[in-house]
Amino acid sequence: MTYSEASILKYRERQKLIDMIKSTMLALVLVLFLVYVPSYIHGTTTDEKSWVAELQDIWLVRLFLNLLGYASVFVPAGLLIRYLHNNNYNEKMGYGLIPKCIRICVFGLESEKPSIEEGSIKAAPPPVKERTFQQNCLLLTFLAVGLQASYLTWGILQERIMKHAYGSSKDDPGEKFKNSQFLVFMNRILALCVACVTLLLTSSPRHTAPLYKYSYSSFSNIMSSWFQYEALKYVSFPTQVLGKASKIIPVMLMGKIVSKKTYQYYEYITAALISVGVSMFLLSRDEESDKAHSSVTTSSGIILMVGYMAFDSFTSNWQGELFSAYKMNPIQMMAGVNLFSCLLTCTSLFEQGGFVESVSFMLRHSLFAFHVLLLSLCSATGQLFIFYTISNFGPVTFTIIMTVRQGLAILLSCIIYHHAVSPLGITGVLIVFGAIFLKIYLNQRMKAKRIASNSTVNSQKV
Repeated sequence: MTYSEASILKYRERQKLIDMIKSTMLALVLVLFLVYVPSYIHGTTTDEKSWVAELQDIWLVRLFLNLLGYASVFVPAGLLIRYLHNNNYNEKMGYGLIPKCIRICVFGLESEKPSIEEGSIKAAPPPVKERTFQQNCLLLTFLAVGLQASYLTWGILQERIMKHAYGSSKDDPGEKFKNSQFLVFMNRILALCVACVTLLLTSSPRHTAPLYKYSYSSFSNIMSSWFQYEALKYVSFPTQVLGKASKIIPVMLMGKIVSKKTYQYYEYITAALISVGVSMFLLSRDEESDKAHSSVTTSSGIILMVGYMAFDSFTSNWQGELFSAYKMNPIQMMAGVNLFSCLLTCTSLFEQGGFVESVSFMLRHSLFAFHVLLLSLCSATGQLFIFYTISNFGPVTFTIIMTVRQGLAILLSCIIYHHAVSPLGITGVLIVFGAIFLKIYLNQRMKAKRIASNSTVNSQKV
């Protein structure tokens, strides 16, 4: 192939890429017109709601609009990524800022390979001095208190924001905040800032994963958070906490589907016990009887909780696959997931006019602005406490701390917001937490048996 033919071929490929970008931009403009414009055309200056506003009060409609907003990012990006892969753009791209960005986002970077050249092999890091027993106790206490403070405050604020009105008085019932997606955005953008600062201040392995791989778990993560916030409009916080405790069931199902995992018999037994405990708690409650919840409202809450558990279980399994494949550290995962979460939620909020609505609510109610900021701060710092607890003391210690936190969260919610729990409900709660601690104990016992069995086999070989 002559130089001129190669230049023509390269020009045609570039034109194809430009045409692809033009078509995706046209699709994006169409989505903006269908979603963003009607929310303002049908706006009203009177106190009466327009039919569009009434329609958007239905959670299924809000879900559809959110998904449409995410599609305006996923569809163009997916077409572009497919085009780049099909044309082996990674082998043809040159050097410069744009090719480097494409390589990082779509193809990923190669792992560092040590060279035999002098000075290229890094020296081994100095040995880490082991902590004393007293130092371990102090560190564990600090991390446990940090986890409890972050997530207990986070849970109380969730219920305050989603279930109670702002600006209420004797003469004015106030107004409730309705845009769950804005809360997800605020949580994610602050978490992204915290993750980026942490990456700058600490050493991390070379990042090799294509950035778009994070978008899958990012989508499931924002969907699970959205379902979680929406569910609080229909069920109480204690009900939601117990629902989260039963997510072990969808996690096991997703583990079988995504990672082809197998489980021990006792894991199925503890999952069944958790289901029984949650069922007892739900059956014992006249859910917020003073508000006269209908069966439709209760059904909506249950459906939203199921949606939360399904997406959350996919998130953990997909992130586990990424950890295994690309060996990134948890802070890199935190940054990557939150980066795409901000992109998706920001796009959807802009298309629906959610920023204008939410910021206007913040300006009317300064207490709400403080609550949102504190909620986001607790969420971001809580993720750091999770990382350091698992890295220093392992997942078992972390699970125990968080299980205790769930029990305390139910207790605090019942005290602060006056939720009544019957003896049958208390029994259900005890069964749930008893099953969780039983699972932790049996997991440790099975792990000890495997270690003893392996050591026996090794000694016999010797």
